[in-house]
Amino acid sequence: MGGKARVVGLNHVALEVGDVDEALEWYGRSFELALRGRSRGMAFVDLGDQFLAFSAGRSQPPDDDRHLGLIVDDVVAARKALEEAGAELVGGRGLRFRDPWGNRVEVVAYEAIQFTKAPEILAGMGLGSLRKSEAALRELREKGLG
Repeated sequence: MGGKARVVGLNHVALEVGDVDEALEWYGRSFELALRGRSRGMAFVDLGDQFLAFSAGRSQPPDDDRHLGLIVDDVVAARKALEEAGAELVGGRGLRFRDPWGNRVEVVAYEAIQFTKAPEILAGMGLGSLRKSEAALRELREKGLG
């Protein structure tokens, strides 16, 4: 043994917001959210076998380059919902927005990227019909992962 540990994924990301209840309401206008649980100053939203945490107490200025990448089943629906919710859409490739607390978020389609959920996780999320694009599958095969 004696080698370095390999990072095999992300369990969760904690996103700092001004108010947890406001964040749940604001994000809930554009995305389907399933509350996993709460603790003092935090709320946890299920993403299948991962989760997103909203943590109260953001005090830094808005993010410029630092961002969170969310993967969705339908980018067109996400864009429409974000526009209807009055989200601040920001420039750059694809769909990007800034939440009311200055967090910058990029939204990408599951089909278009290498990230893969196990079939049983997708099925449990009601997303068993999601598939990968040929380009994403090719990237996975080139890495020996597909």
